[in-house]
This record gives sequence, C-alpha cells and structure tokens, in this order.
Amino acid sequence: MINRGDGAEPGDGKAAQPAQGDVELLARRLAKDTDISEDEARELIKLIGPDWTSLVREARFLKGRH
Repeated sequence: MINRGDGAEPGDGKAAQPAQGDVELLARRLAKDTDISEDEARELIKLIGPDWTSLVREARFLKGRH
C-alpha cells in the first residue's frame, strides 16, 4: 500500500491536499474558468481536494446560487 504522507489511505474518502503553490495555481484557474472569487476557489479546494472535475462542478453550483 502506498503511503502518501498526508494521513489519507487509498479509498478512505480523504482527499489528498495539494501543496500551497499548487493550491494557488488551481484557485487562480478555477476562479478564471468559473467566474468565482479566488477565495471561494481556495475554500472549495480545501473542502474537495484537487479533483478538477469536482471543483468545476461545485464552483458552477456555487456561482448559480449567487
């Protein structure tokens, strides 16, 4: 079994958290692509992890509620 060093095990439902620099890049791209704020994007990344498809889906849902 692979130990990723983040406390998550494969299949345990815990999303691996990206490095801070990666979070900033993801947040910037997500904000630009979905028209949410970078703060909102960072919060989604914190909650969901780095899965792009899930982030875009949730960002669009969030944008629709505003």
